[in-house]
Amino acid sequence: MKPREIKTGIHWVGAIDWDRRLFDSLVPLPDGTSYNAYMVKGSEKTALIDTVDPAMQHELFGHLNELGVKRIDYVVANHAEQDHSGSIPQVLEKFPEAKVVATAKCKTMLMDLLEIPEEKFIAVKDKETLSLGDRTLEFIHAPWVHWPETMLTYAQEDKILFSCDFLGSHLATTDLYVKDEGQLHEAAMRYYAEIMMPFRGIIQKNLDKLEAYDIDIIAPSHGPMHDKPDFILKAYRSWAFGEPKNTVVLPYISMHDSTRKMVEHLVSALAAKGVTVKQFDLAVTDIGKLAMALVDAATIVIGTPTVLMGPHPNVAYAAILANALRPNVKFLSIIGSYGWGGKAVEQLAAMIPNLKVEIIDPVLCKGVPKKDDLAALDKLADSIAEKHKEKGFES
Repeated sequence: MKPREIKTGIHWVGAIDWDRRLFDSLVPLPDGTSYNAYMVKGSEKTALIDTVDPAMQHELFGHLNELGVKRIDYVVANHAEQDHSGSIPQVLEKFPEAKVVATAKCKTMLMDLLEIPEEKFIAVKDKETLSLGDRTLEFIHAPWVHWPETMLTYAQEDKILFSCDFLGSHLATTDLYVKDEGQLHEAAMRYYAEIMMPFRGIIQKNLDKLEAYDIDIIAPSHGPMHDKPDFILKAYRSWAFGEPKNTVVLPYISMHDSTRKMVEHLVSALAAKGVTVKQFDLAVTDIGKLAMALVDAATIVIGTPTVLMGPHPNVAYAAILANALRPNVKFLSIIGSYGWGGKAVEQLAAMIPNLKVEIIDPVLCKGVPKKDDLAALDKLADSIAEKHKEKGFES
Protein backbone atom coordinates (compact mmCIF):
# COMPACT_ATOMS: atom_id res chain seq x y z
CA MET A 1 0.00 0.00 0.00
CA LYS A 2 1.04 3.56 -0.70
CA PRO A 3 0.12 6.63 1.37
CA ARG A 4 -3.47 7.63 0.55
CA GLU A 5 -4.53 11.26 0.15
CA ILE A 6 -7.66 12.20 2.11
CA LYS A 7 -7.47 15.93 1.44
CA THR A 8 -4.64 18.11 0.23
CA GLY A 9 -2.02 17.90 2.98
CA ILE A 10 -3.77 15.05 4.86
CA HIS A 11 -2.75 11.45 4.17
CA TRP A 12 -3.41 7.97 5.53
CA VAL A 13 0.00 6.52 6.41
CA GLY A 14 -1.00 3.40 8.35
CA ALA A 15 -0.62 -0.34 7.79
CA ILE A 16 -2.99 -3.12 6.78
CA ASP A 17 -2.53 -6.40 8.65
CA TRP A 18 -4.16 -8.98 6.39
CA ASP A 19 -3.02 -12.06 8.29
CA ARG A 20 -3.56 -11.25 11.96
CA ARG A 21 -6.20 -13.54 13.43
CA LEU A 22 -6.07 -12.81 17.16
CA PHE A 23 -5.87 -9.57 19.10
CA ASP A 24 -4.65 -9.32 22.70
CA SER A 25 -4.44 -13.14 22.66
CA LEU A 26 -8.23 -12.99 23.08
CA VAL A 27 -10.23 -11.29 20.30
CA PRO A 28 -10.71 -13.24 17.02
CA LEU A 29 -9.90 -11.29 13.84
CA PRO A 30 -11.55 -13.27 11.02
CA ASP A 31 -11.05 -10.38 8.57
CA GLY A 32 -7.64 -9.10 9.73
CA THR A 33 -7.32 -5.46 10.75
CA SER A 34 -5.53 -2.20 10.03
CA TYR A 35 -3.57 0.27 12.14
CA ASN A 36 -4.51 3.68 10.81
CA ALA A 37 -2.17 6.64 11.22
CA TYR A 38 -2.68 10.04 9.60
CA MET A 39 -0.22 12.72 8.53
CA VAL A 40 -1.61 16.26 8.73
CA LYS A 41 0.41 19.09 7.21
CA GLY A 42 -0.44 22.67 8.08
CA SER A 43 1.07 25.86 6.71
CA GLU A 44 3.37 26.10 9.76
CA LYS A 45 3.44 22.76 11.60
CA THR A 46 2.89 19.07 10.93
CA ALA A 47 1.19 16.44 13.07
CA LEU A 48 1.20 12.65 12.91
CA ILE A 49 -2.04 11.34 14.43
CA ASP A 50 -1.36 7.95 16.03
CA THR A 51 1.19 5.42 14.84
CA VAL A 52 1.01 1.68 14.09
CA ASP A 53 1.63 -1.63 15.77
CA PRO A 54 5.43 -1.98 16.24
CA ALA A 55 5.49 -5.10 14.05
CA MET A 56 4.48 -2.94 11.07
CA GLN A 57 6.44 0.24 11.73
CA HIS A 58 8.33 -0.29 8.47
CA GLU A 59 5.04 0.44 6.67
CA LEU A 60 4.61 3.72 8.52
CA PHE A 61 8.17 4.89 7.83
CA GLY A 62 7.90 3.83 4.20
CA HIS A 63 4.83 6.08 3.82
CA LEU A 64 6.52 9.01 5.54
CA ASN A 65 9.56 8.63 3.30
CA GLU A 66 7.42 8.46 0.18
CA LEU A 67 5.65 11.67 1.21
CA GLY A 68 9.02 13.34 1.76
CA VAL A 69 8.30 14.14 5.40
CA LYS A 70 11.40 15.84 6.84
CA ARG A 71 9.94 17.14 10.06
CA ILE A 72 7.16 16.17 12.45
CA ASP A 73 6.28 18.75 15.08
CA TYR A 74 3.61 16.78 16.93
CA VAL A 75 2.71 13.14 17.42
CA VAL A 76 -0.89 13.00 18.61
CA ALA A 77 -1.44 9.96 20.82
CA ASN A 78 -5.20 9.47 21.01
CA HIS A 79 -4.79 6.21 22.93
CA ALA A 80 -1.94 4.48 24.77
CA GLU A 81 -2.65 0.92 23.61
CA GLN A 82 0.39 -0.30 21.74
CA ASP A 83 -1.28 -1.09 18.43
CA HIS A 84 -1.60 2.71 18.13
CA SER A 85 1.23 4.04 20.27
CA GLY A 86 3.81 1.28 20.00
CA SER A 87 5.87 2.96 17.27
CA ILE A 88 6.04 6.37 18.95
CA PRO A 89 9.56 5.78 20.38
CA GLN A 90 10.87 5.02 16.88
CA VAL A 91 9.12 8.10 15.44
CA LEU A 92 10.69 10.26 18.16
CA GLU A 93 14.09 8.78 17.39
CA LYS A 94 13.76 9.66 13.70
CA PHE A 95 12.10 13.04 14.36
CA PRO A 96 13.65 14.22 17.67
CA GLU A 97 12.00 17.65 17.46
CA ALA A 98 8.52 16.10 17.77
CA LYS A 99 6.40 16.44 20.91
CA VAL A 100 3.80 13.89 21.96
CA VAL A 101 0.34 15.41 22.40
CA ALA A 102 -1.92 13.43 24.73
CA THR A 103 -4.23 13.64 27.72
CA ALA A 104 -2.54 13.85 31.09
CA LYS A 105 -3.61 10.27 31.80
CA CYS A 106 -2.28 9.05 28.47
CA LYS A 107 1.01 10.81 29.18
CA THR A 108 1.56 8.83 32.38
CA MET A 109 0.55 5.58 30.70
CA LEU A 110 2.94 6.11 27.79
CA MET A 111 5.73 6.90 30.22
CA ASP A 112 5.00 3.57 31.92
CA LEU A 113 4.39 1.47 28.81
CA LEU A 114 6.99 2.88 26.42
CA GLU A 115 9.40 4.76 28.71
CA ILE A 116 8.97 8.01 26.80
CA PRO A 117 10.64 10.86 28.77
CA GLU A 118 8.26 13.32 30.43
CA GLU A 119 9.80 16.31 28.67
CA LYS A 120 8.63 14.95 25.31
CA PHE A 121 4.95 15.49 26.17
CA ILE A 122 2.36 18.22 25.77
CA ALA A 123 -0.66 17.35 27.92
CA VAL A 124 -3.89 18.80 26.53
CA LYS A 125 -7.24 19.44 28.19
CA ASP A 126 -10.69 18.64 26.86
CA LYS A 127 -11.57 20.85 23.85
CA GLU A 128 -8.10 22.42 23.84
CA THR A 129 -6.84 23.32 20.37
CA LEU A 130 -3.49 23.21 18.61
CA SER A 131 -2.70 25.36 15.58
CA LEU A 132 -0.78 23.98 12.62
CA GLY A 133 -1.09 27.33 10.84
CA ASP A 134 -3.99 27.06 8.44
CA ARG A 135 -5.29 23.95 10.22
CA THR A 136 -6.54 23.59 13.79
CA LEU A 137 -6.73 20.36 15.78
CA GLU A 138 -9.24 20.14 18.63
CA PHE A 139 -8.86 17.43 21.26
CA ILE A 140 -12.02 15.81 22.62
CA HIS A 141 -11.52 13.82 25.80
CA ALA A 142 -13.37 10.50 25.72
CA PRO A 143 -12.27 8.59 28.84
CA TRP A 144 -13.24 4.91 28.93
CA VAL A 145 -13.78 4.65 25.19
CA HIS A 146 -12.40 2.11 25.81
CA TRP A 147 -9.42 2.94 28.05
CA PRO A 148 -9.35 5.71 30.68
CA GLU A 149 -6.96 7.99 28.74
CA THR A 150 -8.61 8.03 25.31
CA MET A 151 -9.26 11.18 23.31
CA LEU A 152 -10.49 11.99 19.81
CA THR A 153 -8.95 14.58 17.49
CA TYR A 154 -11.07 16.89 15.32
CA ALA A 155 -9.59 18.77 12.38
CA GLN A 156 -11.80 21.85 12.49
CA GLU A 157 -11.33 23.33 9.03
CA ASP A 158 -11.48 19.94 7.30
CA LYS A 159 -14.33 18.54 9.45
CA ILE A 160 -12.50 15.26 9.97
CA LEU A 161 -12.90 13.33 13.21
CA PHE A 162 -9.92 11.10 14.00
CA SER A 163 -11.87 8.84 16.33
CA CYS A 164 -9.21 6.34 17.42
CA ASP A 165 -10.84 3.03 18.47
CA PHE A 166 -14.28 4.66 18.72
CA LEU A 167 -16.43 3.87 15.64
CA GLY A 168 -13.77 1.55 14.24
CA SER A 169 -13.77 -2.00 12.88
CA HIS A 170 -11.28 -4.83 12.60
CA LEU A 171 -11.33 -5.16 8.83
CA ALA A 172 -8.42 -5.41 6.40
CA THR A 173 -9.34 -3.84 3.07
CA THR A 174 -7.78 -1.87 0.26
CA ASP A 175 -10.77 0.49 0.34
CA LEU A 176 -9.92 3.84 1.89
CA TYR A 177 -13.61 4.51 2.58
CA VAL A 178 -16.45 2.12 3.36
CA LYS A 179 -17.84 0.56 0.18
CA ASP A 180 -19.59 -2.59 1.34
CA GLU A 181 -21.89 -1.39 4.15
CA GLY A 182 -23.11 -4.91 4.90
CA GLN A 183 -19.60 -6.23 5.50
CA LEU A 184 -18.65 -3.15 7.48
CA HIS A 185 -21.79 -3.33 9.62
CA GLU A 186 -20.92 -6.87 10.74
CA ALA A 187 -17.26 -6.01 11.37
CA ALA A 188 -18.20 -2.86 13.29
CA MET A 189 -20.85 -4.68 15.33
CA ARG A 190 -18.33 -7.37 16.25
CA TYR A 191 -15.87 -4.63 17.23
CA TYR A 192 -18.51 -2.84 19.32
CA ALA A 193 -19.58 -6.07 21.02
CA GLU A 194 -16.07 -7.21 21.92
CA ILE A 195 -14.54 -3.87 22.87
CA MET A 196 -17.09 -1.09 23.40
CA MET A 197 -20.18 -2.83 24.85
CA PRO A 198 -18.86 -2.92 28.45
CA PHE A 199 -18.83 0.91 28.32
CA ARG A 200 -22.32 1.29 26.87
CA GLY A 201 -23.34 4.19 29.12
CA ILE A 202 -20.15 6.10 28.35
CA ILE A 203 -20.59 5.41 24.63
CA GLN A 204 -24.03 7.02 24.86
CA LYS A 205 -22.56 10.19 26.38
CA ASN A 206 -19.86 10.43 23.72
CA LEU A 207 -22.33 9.94 20.89
CA ASP A 208 -24.32 12.83 22.33
CA LYS A 209 -21.13 14.92 22.62
CA LEU A 210 -20.37 14.44 18.94
CA GLU A 211 -23.69 15.98 17.92
CA ALA A 212 -22.11 19.39 18.50
CA TYR A 213 -19.57 18.77 15.71
CA ASP A 214 -19.96 19.12 11.96
CA ILE A 215 -18.33 15.92 10.69
CA ASP A 216 -17.71 15.13 7.02
CA ILE A 217 -15.32 12.21 7.53
CA ILE A 218 -14.73 9.80 10.41
CA ALA A 219 -11.19 8.43 10.35
CA PRO A 220 -10.88 5.62 12.94
CA SER A 221 -7.74 3.78 13.99
CA HIS A 222 -9.00 0.44 12.66
CA GLY A 223 -10.85 -0.31 9.45
CA PRO A 224 -11.89 1.90 6.53
CA MET A 225 -12.87 5.55 6.93
CA HIS A 226 -16.43 6.83 6.75
CA ASP A 227 -17.21 9.51 4.19
CA LYS A 228 -20.90 8.96 5.05
CA PRO A 229 -20.58 9.25 8.83
CA ASP A 230 -24.31 8.91 9.54
CA PHE A 231 -24.05 5.20 8.72
CA ILE A 232 -21.72 4.32 11.60
CA LEU A 233 -23.19 6.91 13.99
CA LYS A 234 -26.70 5.50 13.51
CA ALA A 235 -25.42 1.96 13.95
CA TYR A 236 -23.71 2.87 17.22
CA ARG A 237 -26.86 4.63 18.43
CA SER A 238 -28.93 1.53 17.76
CA TRP A 239 -26.45 -0.67 19.64
CA ALA A 240 -25.85 1.67 22.57
CA PHE A 241 -29.33 3.11 23.07
CA GLY A 242 -31.54 0.34 21.68
CA GLU A 243 -33.77 -1.85 23.83
CA PRO A 244 -33.28 -5.63 23.74
CA LYS A 245 -35.12 -7.65 21.13
CA ASN A 246 -37.31 -10.71 21.47
CA THR A 247 -34.19 -12.87 21.32
CA VAL A 248 -32.62 -15.59 23.45
CA VAL A 249 -28.90 -16.32 23.22
CA LEU A 250 -28.16 -19.92 24.16
CA PRO A 251 -24.47 -20.81 24.59
CA TYR A 252 -24.06 -24.44 25.59
CA ILE A 253 -21.84 -27.47 25.56
CA SER A 254 -22.75 -31.15 25.77
CA MET A 255 -20.53 -34.11 26.53
CA HIS A 256 -22.90 -37.08 26.16
CA ASP A 257 -25.87 -35.45 24.39
CA SER A 258 -28.10 -35.02 27.45
CA THR A 259 -27.65 -31.25 27.54
CA ARG A 260 -27.89 -31.11 23.72
CA LYS A 261 -31.31 -32.80 23.85
CA MET A 262 -32.45 -30.22 26.40
CA VAL A 263 -31.17 -27.40 24.20
CA GLU A 264 -32.92 -28.74 21.11
CA HIS A 265 -36.21 -29.08 22.98
CA LEU A 266 -36.04 -25.59 24.47
CA VAL A 267 -35.09 -24.01 21.14
CA SER A 268 -38.06 -25.69 19.48
CA ALA A 269 -40.42 -24.58 22.26
CA LEU A 270 -39.21 -20.98 22.11
CA ALA A 271 -39.41 -20.86 18.31
CA ALA A 272 -43.02 -22.09 18.46
CA LYS A 273 -43.81 -19.08 20.63
CA GLY A 274 -42.23 -16.63 18.21
CA VAL A 275 -39.02 -16.09 20.18
CA THR A 276 -35.82 -15.87 18.12
CA VAL A 277 -33.03 -18.10 19.45
CA LYS A 278 -29.33 -17.82 18.64
CA GLN A 279 -27.68 -21.11 19.59
CA PHE A 280 -23.91 -21.51 20.09
CA ASP A 281 -22.04 -24.76 20.63
CA LEU A 282 -19.12 -23.53 22.74
CA ALA A 283 -16.93 -26.41 21.61
CA VAL A 284 -16.65 -24.87 18.15
CA THR A 285 -18.15 -21.36 18.15
CA ASP A 286 -16.41 -18.11 17.22
CA ILE A 287 -16.57 -16.21 20.49
CA GLY A 288 -16.92 -12.95 18.54
CA LYS A 289 -20.20 -14.21 17.04
CA LEU A 290 -21.45 -14.90 20.55
CA ALA A 291 -20.50 -11.39 21.63
CA MET A 292 -22.37 -9.92 18.66
CA ALA A 293 -25.49 -11.89 19.51
CA LEU A 294 -25.44 -10.47 23.04
CA VAL A 295 -25.68 -6.86 21.80
CA ASP A 296 -29.47 -6.84 21.53
CA ALA A 297 -30.54 -10.07 23.27
CA ALA A 298 -33.18 -9.96 25.99
CA THR A 299 -32.33 -13.31 27.61
CA ILE A 300 -29.36 -15.61 28.04
CA VAL A 301 -29.94 -19.31 28.69
CA ILE A 302 -26.74 -21.18 29.53
CA GLY A 303 -26.61 -24.91 28.83
CA THR A 304 -24.05 -26.99 30.69
CA PRO A 305 -23.26 -30.53 31.76
CA THR A 306 -21.79 -30.96 35.21
CA VAL A 307 -18.04 -31.52 35.41
CA LEU A 308 -16.51 -32.32 38.79
CA MET A 309 -19.52 -30.80 40.59
CA GLY A 310 -19.44 -27.56 38.56
CA PRO A 311 -20.13 -26.18 35.08
CA HIS A 312 -18.10 -27.29 32.07
CA PRO A 313 -14.98 -25.05 31.78
CA ASN A 314 -16.06 -23.80 28.33
CA VAL A 315 -19.37 -22.67 29.80
CA ALA A 316 -17.60 -21.01 32.72
CA TYR A 317 -15.49 -19.07 30.20
CA ALA A 318 -18.62 -17.94 28.33
CA ALA A 319 -20.19 -16.78 31.61
CA ILE A 320 -17.06 -14.83 32.56
CA LEU A 321 -17.02 -13.28 29.07
CA ALA A 322 -20.67 -12.23 29.31
CA ASN A 323 -20.00 -10.75 32.74
CA ALA A 324 -17.10 -8.72 31.32
CA LEU A 325 -19.02 -7.54 28.24
CA ARG A 326 -22.06 -6.41 30.30
CA PRO A 327 -24.73 -6.74 27.61
CA ASN A 328 -28.11 -5.10 28.16
CA VAL A 329 -29.87 -8.44 28.78
CA LYS A 330 -32.79 -8.58 31.21
CA PHE A 331 -33.23 -12.29 32.01
CA LEU A 332 -31.04 -15.34 32.54
CA SER A 333 -31.59 -19.02 33.12
CA ILE A 334 -29.54 -22.22 33.18
CA ILE A 335 -30.32 -25.67 31.86
CA GLY A 336 -28.25 -28.83 31.97
CA SER A 337 -27.65 -32.35 33.05
CA TYR A 338 -25.78 -33.96 35.95
CA GLY A 339 -24.80 -37.48 36.92
CA TRP A 340 -24.83 -37.54 40.69
CA GLY A 341 -25.03 -33.95 41.88
CA GLY A 342 -23.23 -30.63 41.75
CA LYS A 343 -23.32 -26.88 42.15
CA ALA A 344 -23.22 -25.69 38.55
CA VAL A 345 -26.02 -23.16 39.05
CA GLU A 346 -24.49 -21.59 42.14
CA GLN A 347 -21.04 -21.40 40.56
CA LEU A 348 -22.30 -19.88 37.32
CA ALA A 349 -24.39 -17.32 39.22
CA ALA A 350 -21.26 -16.25 41.09
CA MET A 351 -19.49 -15.63 37.76
CA ILE A 352 -21.93 -13.00 36.48
CA PRO A 353 -22.25 -10.28 39.17
CA ASN A 354 -22.15 -7.51 36.53
CA LEU A 355 -25.31 -8.72 34.81
CA LYS A 356 -28.31 -7.00 36.36
CA VAL A 357 -30.78 -9.68 35.34
CA GLU A 358 -33.81 -11.48 36.65
CA ILE A 359 -33.01 -15.16 37.14
CA ILE A 360 -35.65 -17.50 35.74
CA ASP A 361 -35.82 -20.88 37.50
CA PRO A 362 -33.16 -23.23 36.08
CA VAL A 363 -33.98 -26.66 34.68
CA LEU A 364 -31.55 -29.41 35.63
CA CYS A 365 -32.06 -33.11 35.01
CA LYS A 366 -30.34 -36.26 36.18
CA GLY A 367 -29.00 -38.11 33.16
CA VAL A 368 -31.00 -37.81 29.96
CA PRO A 369 -34.05 -35.49 30.00
CA LYS A 370 -37.27 -37.35 30.79
CA LYS A 371 -40.94 -36.43 30.41
CA ASP A 372 -41.02 -34.18 33.48
CA ASP A 373 -37.78 -32.46 32.45
CA LEU A 374 -39.14 -31.70 28.99
CA ALA A 375 -42.30 -30.33 30.57
CA ALA A 376 -40.13 -28.07 32.75
CA LEU A 377 -38.36 -26.83 29.61
CA ASP A 378 -41.75 -26.04 28.06
CA LYS A 379 -42.62 -24.08 31.18
CA LEU A 380 -39.30 -22.19 30.93
CA ALA A 381 -40.10 -21.32 27.30
CA ASP A 382 -43.55 -20.09 28.39
CA SER A 383 -41.99 -17.94 31.08
CA ILE A 384 -39.39 -16.39 28.77
CA ALA A 385 -41.96 -15.63 26.05
CA GLU A 386 -44.32 -14.05 28.57
CA LYS A 387 -41.61 -11.90 30.14
CA HIS A 388 -40.51 -10.68 26.71
CA LYS A 389 -44.11 -9.83 25.89
CA GLU A 390 -44.59 -7.94 29.16
CA LYS A 391 -41.49 -5.85 28.43
CA GLY A 392 -42.66 -5.11 24.91
CA PHE A 393 -39.58 -6.61 23.27
CA GLU A 394 -40.06 -7.01 19.54
CA SER A 395 -38.48 -9.41 17.09
